[in-house]
Amino acid sequence: MSESNQHAEHAHEHHHSGAAVYVKTLLALLFLTVVTVGASYIDFGAGNVVIALFIASIKAILVAMFFMHLRYEKPVNGIIASAGFLFLGIFLMFCTIDLGDRHDPNPMNPLPTSYAPPAAPGAPAAAAPAAPTGVEKK
Repeated sequence: MSESNQHAEHAHEHHHSGAAVYVKTLLALLFLTVVTVGASYIDFGAGNVVIALFIASIKAILVAMFFMHLRYEKPVNGIIASAGFLFLGIFLMFCTIDLGDRHDPNPMNPLPTSYAPPAAPGAPAAAAPAAPTGVEKK
């Protein structure tokens, strides 16, 4: 066997982890899912979103590290992927908190439909304009 073939065999040997690793990862993901569902029944206010996104980020990191085999790659690849998932969770959290703090994002009538200038002091009050009926007389 040539030296390059031996190097290729040794490079891929550590990618074959046993079924125990996958079972442990599955159990961790199921446990985190139960924690997420349990936390949804408790009112933490704005903290519910933070907790849910934090747990979702941990689950995404577990999937990337074990099922996508980033654990067996260069450490910098795992760090970059983990940081990406964490920052995505942080950005989504801030967007959700921002939307939750807005009082009335869709005002019903932001501007008046008609404007009449105020009457001069001492002048008789003008009659209110009649509401349009949709049918005009000719």
